Amino acid sequence: MSILRYPRSFLILFIMTGLLSHKVGAQPTQPPTYPRMAGYLGVLHPLITVDEKGSETNFSQYYAVGFPIGLNLWKTKKLGFSVEVVPTIRAENGTSRVANVLFHPGVLVNLGHDFTLASRLAFETSGRYGFTPVLNKIVKKGQTNSYFVAIPIPVRFGNDRPTSLTVGLQFGIVF
Repeated sequence: MSILRYPRSFLILFIMTGLLSHKVGAQPTQPPTYPRMAGYLGVLHPLITVDEKGSETNFSQYYAVGFPIGLNLWKTKKLGFSVEVVPTIRAENGTSRVANVLFHPGVLVNLGHDFTLASRLAFETSGRYGFTPVLNKIVKKGQTNSYFVAIPIPVRFGNDRPTSLTVGLQFGIVF
């Protein structure tokens, strides 16, 4: 009985051997050790801001964009600390400027399935302060970096302005 007389059997045997040898030859994945540090960069687009005076949207009369830069220190698989700095550029009427710099420390909670909740305090150079819950999702994992999408919801007080709530959209890379 020759294997050449049964091409389907040969093909199945070849595929199974390839799959088994791949698993045998692959490096075992080790779980991460803690504490563990990760850095990230992102682009933040505030979408809409609401306060007692009404609402305003980005992209209508002006364009604002932030560039979050941060470090996450994961103490355990479930809990970590994060510090972030976010310079924001605002363009309107043909000019642009750095309108604000945000210092944004917070606590990270791993929710599972690549979701993280960041509960951040907020201190802005504009004189505003508050807090920002952020829901984050890793959308693509790589060997050395991952890509994420996040929805920050900043709540701000102070500087003789009414309390405001903003919804934003953030994209970034973790390394």
